[in-house]
Amino acid sequence: MQRSIILHGAAVLTPAGPQPHWGLCIKDGRIAQLGPWQDLKPGPQDEYLDCKNQIILPGFINGHTHMYGVLSHGISTDAVVEEFNGFLEDFWWPHVENRISRELAELTAEWACVEMIESGTTAFFDILEAPLSLPGALESEALAVQKAGLRATLTFEACERVSAENAALGLEENAAFIRAHKADALIGGAMSIHTLFTCGHGYVLRAREMARQLGTKFHMHLSESVAEPDWCLAHLGKRPVETYAEWGVLDADVLASQLVQLNEAEIALYAKSGAGAVSMPLSNCEVGGGVAPVPALLRAGVQVGLGSDGYINSFFEVMRGAFLIHKAHLQNPQVMDAKTVFTMATAMGAKALGNAQIGALAPGMQADVITIRTDDTPTPVNLKNIYDQVVLFRNPGDVEHVFVQGRPLKLNGRLQTLDKAAIRERLREQSAQFWEVRPQSGG
Repeated sequence: MQRSIILHGAAVLTPAGPQPHWGLCIKDGRIAQLGPWQDLKPGPQDEYLDCKNQIILPGFINGHTHMYGVLSHGISTDAVVEEFNGFLEDFWWPHVENRISRELAELTAEWACVEMIESGTTAFFDILEAPLSLPGALESEALAVQKAGLRATLTFEACERVSAENAALGLEENAAFIRAHKADALIGGAMSIHTLFTCGHGYVLRAREMARQLGTKFHMHLSESVAEPDWCLAHLGKRPVETYAEWGVLDADVLASQLVQLNEAEIALYAKSGAGAVSMPLSNCEVGGGVAPVPALLRAGVQVGLGSDGYINSFFEVMRGAFLIHKAHLQNPQVMDAKTVFTMATAMGAKALGNAQIGALAPGMQADVITIRTDDTPTPVNLKNIYDQVVLFRNPGDVEHVFVQGRPLKLNGRLQTLDKAAIRERLREQSAQFWEVRPQSGG
């Protein structure tokens, strides 16, 4: 049994709103109590953290990432994204995904975990795209995540682009990992596929049925650019959401990522299914995919979380992107207010992932808790601007404490479970070797 941890904060962000001069008690990995400071007096056996210059809030939830994506940061090549599908076929698949080994999957996962912990992310949904690393790639990633102490759903992006044998290995990679981690408190799996242009009808239905039998989420990338809708119309006669609906794929246990190029009919159809969604505002800009209709999805009742896509892992940057991009795109400064964005990064993201035990601070919830310093802001933090201050003007360096299931992963601004400098040094060496020699296009 863990001893209780008492935190007194400048404010606690609860589902009912910010509560000034409140704190919380963590016991046995869960939130045992919230309330005013005077109601939370630490006993002689309790650990006490004075956070009176900090906001106490739920950890952020990265609903879609690719931890191996760190290899693309500052690529040592002159590759340029001109057209999404061409970029995949001519560069990303042969030069990146097909060259990820199990060792690289583990090492890049370690660094991604460093970045996530530092910026207050406590749970994430990862999709590994490394078809030649099978089998066992997800277990390699899991070693890094277990060391970090984060909460994670780890999946492999199964598809048919390499070969029929490799396609089968991808589905089994997910299934084996799901079975192996069924009872794991922090790490689990899900069934994940790529897109309709890399997965045929029979393959999609097979993966979907496996997800149902295993009782897990079914994930796909959906209309990240015009490429998938155009391909579907040309080959299937329907748009992607219409195709999935006709095939009986859409349901409340589905999680789709991107959802950039959806029309009004698809939004309505998707909302009716009860499926969850994750938006990647920054990476959608990088690849020129477009701006996802997130405000319309929210109005339709879709639970939409936020993800980094393995591009920029600081969740403060991701939240700022979600806050700003839609205002510019719709020429409407009233859309996507800071509280909405914060909710997408926490409680709504948890609902999209199907986890009702995280994303909010309330008695009985998992103690995935972070604190953010407010004593160095040039303007005072108050109840009217607190969400704006968190979303727009805080950064990873302001994250003072990070707990997952009551375990400290960052204390007093210092990582507790990972050696950042050592991981960075190993990754710099491996990244330099990775980009030294590249295969010919298509190889």
